[in-house]
Amino acid sequence: MPSTEPMQIDSDLGRPRLAPHVRLTFDPARERHVLLTPEAVTVLNATGAAILGLCDGQRAVTEIVAELHGRYDRVDDAEVRRFLAGLAARGCVEAGHG
Repeated sequence: MPSTEPMQIDSDLGRPRLAPHVRLTFDPARERHVLLTPEAVTVLNATGAAILGLCDGQRAVTEIVAELHGRYDRVDDAEVRRFLAGLAARGCVEAGHG
């Protein structure tokens, strides 16, 4: 039986964007992108930074996944959706209305 998780995440996030209190920036000391929140600094890998860089409130989750497919050889759609859902649960990503 196929999972309905990706569809639910698409519906819940709409056109995801970073929450107003969150910043995606490059940290030269760490030589990595980081996600800055009032409570924490999350060090991202290149894939996480690429995903969040596309969360502009204009693209739907399916469009973000399609863009990633154009950039990389292997993209796990469900993994991208789980990543975004996890950040949404932490209040770092919210639904945009594009």
